[in-house]
Order: sequence, then C-alpha cells, then structure tokens
Amino acid sequence: MDVSFIDNHHGHGMSGQKPLERQWMILRTLSARRFGATVRELAEELNVSQKTIRRDLIFLRDLGFPVSPREGDHGRNHWLASSDANTPPLSFDVSEILALYLGRKLLEPLAGTVVWEAAHSAFRKIKASLGESALSYLADLGSHIHRTSFRDSKYHDKSQFIDALMVGIEDQRIAFITYQSARSTEPLTYDVYPYGLVYHRGSLYLVAHSQQHSEVRTFKLDRVSDVSLEILKFQKPADFNLQAHLRHSLGVFHSDDRPRRVVIRFAPEAAQYVQEHHWQENQTITPLRDGSVILQLELSRLEEVKAWILSFGAKAIVEEPEELRAELAADLERMLESYKGATPDGVSG
Repeated sequence: MDVSFIDNHHGHGMSGQKPLERQWMILRTLSARRFGATVRELAEELNVSQKTIRRDLIFLRDLGFPVSPREGDHGRNHWLASSDANTPPLSFDVSEILALYLGRKLLEPLAGTVVWEAAHSAFRKIKASLGESALSYLADLGSHIHRTSFRDSKYHDKSQFIDALMVGIEDQRIAFITYQSARSTEPLTYDVYPYGLVYHRGSLYLVAHSQQHSEVRTFKLDRVSDVSLEILKFQKPADFNLQAHLRHSLGVFHSDDRPRRVVIRFAPEAAQYVQEHHWQENQTITPLRDGSVILQLELSRLEEVKAWILSFGAKAIVEEPEELRAELAADLERMLESYKGATPDGVSG
C-alpha cells in the first residue's frame, strides 16, 4: 500500500490537538460568540498557524456547516456560525423530542467517547427546554423502557483511543496499537492501517489492515491498551467498504475464502424466534410443515455461527456443511465429558 507524509493541515500543530478536535473547537467557539472571531484570534487560542485555521474554516464551510466571513472593524474579517437560507434551523415536534430523549439509553454503551459526549450535550439541551410536567412525564415513560446491559462493553477509559482511531480513519494515518488477543499471554504491538469501526453486540471493533499479518484484521477495542498515530499516511483501497467487507460474516469475523453455504434446521420451539430476526444479508428462511424452519446462510468463516448454534442446544441441527457438523459434535462430546467428570462444587470426580 502507498504511504506518504502527512501535510501541515492534518498535523497536530504546536498544541498537539487532533484535526477533528480542533475543528470541533472552532465550531463551538463560533457558535458561542455573537460577533464571531477572526482567523488570528482562533489561531492564537488554538495554538496553530493562521493558515491551518483558514483551511479548517474552508473545509467546514465546504462540508455545509453555516460558517462564513463578515467584514468587521478595520476591514478585518470575522468568521461567524449562523443559519442562512441554505441551512434552515432544525426543529422537532414533541413526539420527535420524546423519541430522541428516550433513545439516549441506546448510546449508553459508548459512554466516555466523543460520540456520547456530543449526544449527552444534546440531551441536556432537550431536558433544559422542557418544563417540570414534561420532565415528569418523560421520567415516568422512561421507567417503562429498560435496556439490559448484557454483554455491553464499557469504554469510559478508552475515549482517547477511540478518538485517535477516528482521526486515523478520517486522515488515513498509520497507527500502532497495543493489543492482547484472547489467545495471547501478553500484549503485542501491531502496525495497522485503520479502515473503520464496527459496533456489534455491545462492543466496538476496529477493522484495519495489519502489516504483521499482511491482511485486513478485526481488533476488539476492549483489548486495546494503547494507540499511537504516526505522521505517515496510507492509501486505503478505493473499493473498500465495511458493509461489503462483512457481507459474508455473521458479525465481525471475515475471510477472503469463498463463502460456504450453511444450512441449519431449527425445531418448532425455536422457529418463531429465528423468523423474528434478521441474521445476515444473504439469509433465506424456509418454513416446513412440521413447524420447524430451515435457515440458510452464506459464510466465509464458521467460528461465530458455531457458537451461535450451540446456544440453541438441541433445538438447532446443522445439515451442512459436514465440517461444521463434525466440529459441533466434537464440542458437544467434550462438553458432556466435562459435565460427567465434575461434581456440583467444581471438583473433578
């Protein structure tokens, strides 16, 4: 993959700030000041060059943010953040406000990250705009909706790592991550090209090209203990897409091997549950006369589907491929032997 030096616009500047953080601060500063700020003022406050600030402002304006220059005293331009005809102010009706506020629970697994901080700020504003009666109603309604935290990862102490990886993904910068896989006895450092983040079953995963493995790998954020961004940039393949990359996965496991057909028969007791959910983009579900269903998937790897099938116990039987049937049978035999050889207090008999 091509590697090149990063330019000044994407550098941290003297303050060590990241581009996303700096641009975020520019928007917050301009929004809070009625008369805006000059390029010089922003450069001094954020401890970067005026050239960097100008590039940031043009970049934000080109993205569609309502920032624009206005001539002020002594012919100096002040940049302001304001709505205009091209960027109408957002407005929500009561039901939309209600839905947004109640939906905050869905973001709680990301507490401590920049995503949560921004969303939490919006929720505080919603709360501040409502009267006591409305807040009481929200509290009452919210008590009827409970989100379990089963399997949720907690990222309160990982926010700086997630922020760094987001910058690496956006700016296509090489990253060094310290990572301890489930099979390792100690953490190792990997030189990676971060492509994107995937949120799956309560946890965040980094999809990145690993130089050590010479392939695209998936790294669970819970197991990352350090992230360091380099000044070098990489060139991500133009045709890479996260959704397409995981098309033949049941979650986050990927392989470049040719996808294999997996056929599973679910007993009538599990049929409704299987039909209620979407499991994979390439799935087909066929109901049978006896009440059971056949689920067919196209998967490039079998690890995730094997664990998932075992969770159904005797209610799920693999019909193909034979390789998966054999692996499951062997796992079940080992499980049975473990139960036979252990007493209730955990001491082997």
